[in-house]
Amino acid sequence: MREAGLVSGLLLWSSLLPTASPLGSNSPKIDAADRAFASGDLAAVERICASVLAATPSDGRAWKLLTETALLRRRADAAIVCADRAVALSPDDPIAHILRAKCLFFLGEAAQAFRAANAASHIVGSAAQALDALGGIFGLLGFHDRAYELCRRAVVARSSEPQYLFNLAATERMIGRLDDAEDHCDAAIALKPRYALAHYLRSDLRLQTPDRNHIAEMEGLLRQGRLAPPNEIMLRFALGKEYEDVDLPGHAFDHVEAGCNQQRSLMSYDAAADAAEIERIIRTQTRTWLAAVRPGFSGAAPVFVVGLPRTGTTLVERIIGSHSAIRSVGEVGAFGTELHRAMKVASNRLDLEDIGRRYVNAATAFRVPQDVRFIDKTLQNYLHCGLIHRALPAAKIILVQRRALDACWAMYKSHFQGMFPFTYQQTDLAEYYMAFRRLSRHWKETLPPDTFLQINYEDVVRDQAAASRRLIAFVGLAWEDDVLRFHKSPAPSATASAVQVRRPIYTSSIGKWQLHAQRLAHLRERLAREIPQAELA
Repeated sequence: MREAGLVSGLLLWSSLLPTASPLGSNSPKIDAADRAFASGDLAAVERICASVLAATPSDGRAWKLLTETALLRRRADAAIVCADRAVALSPDDPIAHILRAKCLFFLGEAAQAFRAANAASHIVGSAAQALDALGGIFGLLGFHDRAYELCRRAVVARSSEPQYLFNLAATERMIGRLDDAEDHCDAAIALKPRYALAHYLRSDLRLQTPDRNHIAEMEGLLRQGRLAPPNEIMLRFALGKEYEDVDLPGHAFDHVEAGCNQQRSLMSYDAAADAAEIERIIRTQTRTWLAAVRPGFSGAAPVFVVGLPRTGTTLVERIIGSHSAIRSVGEVGAFGTELHRAMKVASNRLDLEDIGRRYVNAATAFRVPQDVRFIDKTLQNYLHCGLIHRALPAAKIILVQRRALDACWAMYKSHFQGMFPFTYQQTDLAEYYMAFRRLSRHWKETLPPDTFLQINYEDVVRDQAAASRRLIAFVGLAWEDDVLRFHKSPAPSATASAVQVRRPIYTSSIGKWQLHAQRLAHLRERLAREIPQAELA
């Protein structure tokens, strides 16, 4: 399964649009390529730009458009070639530098991406388009305060652009300015009533009430029809959330199920392949194998918080991250990136010391001082726990579990925009959850207890103080009372739980699946093949 990295939350930045066309013989063609790009016809963009560059290889605008099309096709290697040409041809164009930063980010080169974004910041000027685009890059890099200031300036420069209002709202959500975020979503929707992303973001910013919600507005949009499938899916999940907030579980499930069915129909997902990969890890990364592997880089002691989405990982991260001696780098995806990079070039065996050192450099680059410990909350690192232990022998790994049916319902009702593809169908969800449960049990039996800790979400919310003391002791820190006030931390959060972790701990999410017990019967039946009935009550 592909690393989610930062995009597992609500970083919903739009693609960067090219700057205005200069006068010249290629302008009509490039304008046509612009229109094709706006309509999503990537093949036409590539065809037109190839024609332009055949005649005029120095057309920087064509290279920028090709950068964007390559990124949308998830061909970051091709995109960076185009971005480098664009920067060489237009060194004073901030958009070219921003596009290069975006390519480097998706290539896993965070430090270089940061340098490219900084270069853009020196020449960004006052154009709303460049300010908004640079804010998006700094948001992806985890610099949410800088992202906020840039997005705010973009809105000041052009308050009539819904995209800029939305990006400002998305940034405000991450830094805890939730009321402001709702105001800016309202403004974006007033300008563009069918702006599904803004509806989706707005629904998450607070608990909706029977007297104050957006249900009628979104239902009206669905009745009007003519929504593109991704937009309808967004509205379905937003309505599911709001109906659940106002205690109408039947309506909530109707929309969640419809959204999941639509999303699943747009995807090609092989559940058996994911399960087989987990079984391969269990079969090969045994206690004997780990004991035979030479330990890697011991110069850092990071804390990895891992687990399935919507199971309490952000809560655990915020508790530990509220300690004065530790910082969170968020969901950087750096270990998986470095592992895959090493696997591409390794002739026979992996150099785990090199992987560990490169990982630490990548995860901490420009984010964390060298003498400060850090937390990595990349969820899918649960696939790499054995290799993490060998590559970083001083690391601590905390795997968060949640009761099966609550965990599965929480994932099923969440929209990950194509990430975590197993969450959109009850059968896929059950099979993957059971495979994850087998892997969790394997790590608990295989890894040393001073390296690996499994903690239950329910234990954390039922006895916050005891669970917090257990977590802090496990990672080897002295107790501080501030970890009990994690919800007051001003630190930004880019995860799907960014709103929830700004509230004191609550237990109301326990047992939520029971409101939908009849309609989740198929899921429960599949889970019962491996999970005791007592855990499914």
